[in-house]
Amino acid sequence: MRAPGFWHGEPGLLSALLSPLGLIYAGATRRRLAQGPRQRVGVPVICVGNLNAGGTGKTPVVIALAERLRDRGVVAHAVSRGHGGTLGGPVRVDERRHSASETGDEPLLLAAFLPTWVAKDRVAGAQAAVGAGAQVILLDDGFQNPGLAHDLSIVVVDAHVGFGNGRVIPAGPLREPIKTGLARAEIVLSVGDAAAQARFAARWGQAVTLPRVSGSLEPLPMGLPLKGLPVLAFAGIGRPEKFFQTLKAMGADIRATHALSDHQPLSDALMTRMLREARAIGAQVVTTEKDAVRLPSPLRAQVMTVPVRLRVADWGPLDAALDRVIG
Repeated sequence: MRAPGFWHGEPGLLSALLSPLGLIYAGATRRRLAQGPRQRVGVPVICVGNLNAGGTGKTPVVIALAERLRDRGVVAHAVSRGHGGTLGGPVRVDERRHSASETGDEPLLLAAFLPTWVAKDRVAGAQAAVGAGAQVILLDDGFQNPGLAHDLSIVVVDAHVGFGNGRVIPAGPLREPIKTGLARAEIVLSVGDAAAQARFAARWGQAVTLPRVSGSLEPLPMGLPLKGLPVLAFAGIGRPEKFFQTLKAMGADIRATHALSDHQPLSDALMTRMLREARAIGAQVVTTEKDAVRLPSPLRAQVMTVPVRLRVADWGPLDAALDRVIG
């Protein structure tokens, strides 16, 4: 499902008409979060969440934090609800045995970097991870979930879109009001290029009273350079245009793009149509890492994957927070 256009930019008439429903949604979130004390599992829990509905770049942040903790000799496990997956869990994700339809695409991607658990009940997932040797839990999403206590909460936001029109679903893209959500967090991590960071600071700087860390997603070097390569690009992420812009910056000759819904299944029929179109226009099919794990196995060799990693401008605030949490 694509976000409605009026969710971004200045609030308009439709947003105003839907605002009473947004108040009801925000009230439901507030009541859910007030349901008694959150449970602890004996190890620190670092929540990587967001205020916006949809993708903001949380998965690359979890990967970067896992690598940062690994450098400190700390064993981190990821726990995810497994959006769109059929497994209730808690189940440890096995790349060789599980498919994205079972686990969701993000856990399957995370499992390539650190032990990852899928659990609809996040407390049960965290307990299973601790039982398997986790010294720190990296909670992928779950900022609005009332079950598990957080020792550190990082709110990730796409700097390009910011907090949209600043209103709560369905009047805007937010799961809860900005002030309410940020009151439970320690750090805001905005992800985007320099221009997007500048726009975010100008639009939302006064609303973000927490330490803000800037990061960007940068493509990893590839064996086959993209510069000048004719490509048909597709992406089923929170903001597909972000991926297309990355390809353009890498010098790819973009012949066609397909912006899919976040987590959209990649059926044989859909992929057959795109591969046929690519052959007709003489292009290589290219996608993101997150989309690649949803590809039908027989088709993976025909699709090029462009991996990206989070580059943080200044790790200082995050390092200080990690040191405080892990002791």
